[in-house]
Amino acid sequence: MNTTVTFRHVQPSEALKAYAEEKIGRIDKYLQEPIDAHWVLMVEKIRHIADVTILVNGITIKAEEETNDLYRAIDKVVDKIEIQVKKYKEKLKNHRPSSGTPLSVQLNVIAQQEFGGQTRVVRRENIFIKPMTLDEAIMQMDLLSNDFLIYRDASSSNTNLLYRRKDGNYGLIEAQ
Repeated sequence: MNTTVTFRHVQPSEALKAYAEEKIGRIDKYLQEPIDAHWVLMVEKIRHIADVTILVNGITIKAEEETNDLYRAIDKVVDKIEIQVKKYKEKLKNHRPSSGTPLSVQLNVIAQQEFGGQTRVVRRENIFIKPMTLDEAIMQMDLLSNDFLIYRDASSSNTNLLYRRKDGNYGLIEAQ
């Protein structure tokens, strides 16, 4: 497992780094693929926040926890990640993994400016579009707790947009 730890608003500590690396090692027993884990440990006034993002086989699993102690935040976030990984593995048992190379797309988030009424790009993010089936896309969207997901259909190679509707169901926009 490749693990990186970033400290924000707190002095870097080898003890905290080793503790985070040791705790995230618990998920190795569930995943066989190469795993990249990125920790962000931060302190904001009395809030101690641990955030971890795991990339495994093109799937991103993310969790964040906030407590008044950084060690406890790490413990809680690892518990959350472990639950998500177990859920991911259960869903994989019934699905065949898709193959293909990911496609990179740039996602621009647009917001209305308060003064002047002009729209502007407020955040730009690069994402990698992995070929997957509709079931895999729904699973990825649920793992990340996102309201939408852009993916490439494994059978047709079309770029699709999957989104969560207000009634809890899913909508699909297929690009031709």
